Amino acid sequence: MKVFNSLTNKKEELTPLKDGQVSMYVCGPTVYNYVHIGNTRPMITFDLLRRTLEYLGEKVIYVSNYTDVDDKIIKQAKKEGVSEKELTDKYIKAYEEVRDGLHLLTPSYTPRVTETMDKIIHFIEVLIEKGYAYEKDGDVYFRVTKIPSYGELSGIKIDDLIQGASERTLTEDDKKKESPLDFALWKKTDEGIQFDSPWSKGRPGWHTECVVMINDIFEEGHIDIHAGGHDLKFPHHENEMAQSVAYSGHHIADTWMHNQMININGEKMSKSLGNVLWAKDLLNELGCNVYKWLMLSTHYRNPLNFTDEVLNNVKKEVAKVENVVKSASLYLAVNHVEKEEARKETVDHMVMALADDLNSSLALTEILDQVKVLNQVMRTREKDNAAIAKEYATLMKMTDVMGFAFKGVELSEEDIDLYNEWNAYKKEKNFEEADRVRGLLIERGIL
Repeated sequence: MKVFNSLTNKKEELTPLKDGQVSMYVCGPTVYNYVHIGNTRPMITFDLLRRTLEYLGEKVIYVSNYTDVDDKIIKQAKKEGVSEKELTDKYIKAYEEVRDGLHLLTPSYTPRVTETMDKIIHFIEVLIEKGYAYEKDGDVYFRVTKIPSYGELSGIKIDDLIQGASERTLTEDDKKKESPLDFALWKKTDEGIQFDSPWSKGRPGWHTECVVMINDIFEEGHIDIHAGGHDLKFPHHENEMAQSVAYSGHHIADTWMHNQMININGEKMSKSLGNVLWAKDLLNELGCNVYKWLMLSTHYRNPLNFTDEVLNNVKKEVAKVENVVKSASLYLAVNHVEKEEARKETVDHMVMALADDLNSSLALTEILDQVKVLNQVMRTREKDNAAIAKEYATLMKMTDVMGFAFKGVELSEEDIDLYNEWNAYKKEKNFEEADRVRGLLIERGIL
């Protein structure tokens, strides 16, 4: 499997640290609101990566966290008149409902920051002991300039950051730091949820949370893949990497992957423009298959432009799959055709596209090609039942590997009798009775 490594800026063969096992960490949500469609792009992208790796025979340890300590959480909890715990529980539940609705695999671990506090405090203590961090008036900061390689992930140079800092007005927080580039590992606070530490009552800095959770779950905090949205590359992922270099002497992950953002009609999605689309609403409107097909229609490293034209094209393509799945499964059920195994070479050919840095748009094209194949065997005058069953199983396996939720028609014996009755009335040209039975079949979702 080849993936694009943001650290080296090139496509590389993925070589796991442990043979037969891939360790992945995908930055999860800060749970102060419902997830918007931009939040779901990394969810869908890296779920597909996991599925591809598992198809290729790898065991995947997939971790995605919940950030349940944050200034935004405090502010929103006050606004809603609930505790921070009640707020975060509410939005974690809503997030998981979206995840399940999108037919995504459940992560191996879903750590919360609040459950990792002792380890976060210990991690910061070690950085202070090593001279990479310092305390000032109850706050703790990380010495960025002690990491010569700082900026290698984002391509940003320390000299440029220092120049930029010199051209802006320093905040009170900046004045406490040895350098304006230093970032907070611990914040003293008397507002919202607080935790006891050797330095003050407070809470951790965002950039420390993920690296500690990785250290807590994975051996020596060293993993194969660290992934997330492109907006996290700097400063979040850069600062995670700096702390790992200081603490453990490595980059956390050998491979860093980032998906690009989503635009709405060519514009960046933002609250100020009023064009934010909530995932739960869009999922309810479009359904899982259209939603995911839309997200996977563009390569994950390219921006996805959400327009009515793009959506209409996606709906047409998904309808092609749904129609043939329904007609083929109906035919196989009514005729009591035995199941066949999927054509492995066809599925493997699609997976080859995914194994090339998740070329999902090419993989979708392969699914549509299989739709044509199944339609062709369905339309032959002399039906080859085994061929129909084989091509149907192949199409279903292809969609399953990509994480779609296409379902064939499931019929009871009563349903089959009703379907045969409908066909009999049509042959007899008893259109009144045929229409009556057709209505019953439509009610049952068979037609």
